[in-house]
Amino acid sequence: MQVLRTIIWVALLVALALFAAFNWYPVDVRIWENLVLETKLPMVILAAFLIGLVPMWLYHKSAKWRLKRRIASLETSHRSLVSSQQAEPAHPVYNADDATLRRTEP
Repeated sequence: MQVLRTIIWVALLVALALFAAFNWYPVDVRIWENLVLETKLPMVILAAFLIGLVPMWLYHKSAKWRLKRRIASLETSHRSLVSSQQAEPAHPVYNADDATLRRTEP
């Protein structure tokens, strides 16, 4: 499975490199009326991709961090609850060898 993933990543990188090589010509990006930025087309596409990716990636990381903290808190409270409860013996068991009643836990 790792080999397949590596092949897919290599193919994707080759496709992106070919796209960048065949479209490496300058474009004008008008930021304001009198401010024009001249850059290459693949850089404009990369910038647009990162503008969309970075906020969603940061949101994902923060949500994952928040959920991990919540899970850790719930696990801690569960452990403290279980340790505070005393397990009561379930059934009395008669031991024929010493003729005494003994309690066992399930």
